[in-house]
Amino acid sequence: MYCTPSHLADAKLARELAQVATPERYQIVADDLMDATLRGADRSAWLPDDVLVADEALAVITSALLDAEGVINGYLVMRKPVAYVVPLNPVPGIVATWARWIARYLLHKDRVNTQERTDPVVRDYQQAIRFLELTRDGKFSLGVDDPLPPPSGGSVEWQADERQFTSSTLRDYGQ
Repeated sequence: MYCTPSHLADAKLARELAQVATPERYQIVADDLMDATLRGADRSAWLPDDVLVADEALAVITSALLDAEGVINGYLVMRKPVAYVVPLNPVPGIVATWARWIARYLLHKDRVNTQERTDPVVRDYQQAIRFLELTRDGKFSLGVDDPLPPPSGGSVEWQADERQFTSSTLRDYGQ
């Protein structure tokens, strides 16, 4: 996956993800349990029922991450003039960030009373899509291993017909 649950925990998103991914019929997963679940850490200190709810929340999160990867791959295979082979391996850091932004947006789909222009989740999602469009169109590079030919940086070359007026053809006119 381009972005893993562990990456989300490293980004300090455990509380947010517990709030949006816990199924509605359950109490929201505790932040520390969600963090341990995202990291794949030991959860023996929690009640088995709480761990099962955290696992259900993790399934929702993993589904969003896979959907985000699908969105990204959809843009990358349409790359012009050279399409990427997906899934990318290794994964450029920017692609992992885009996957996180898109997954967060997908997980927050049910929010109400937010203003799109000031909402950081929407802003990040829109920015990820903009960069994916630029990448698809060959206007944004994913880094050193990008299959696009490098932009031309060579010297200027002139091409013209053979010179008609030379010193030998003009010899009779200058003297």
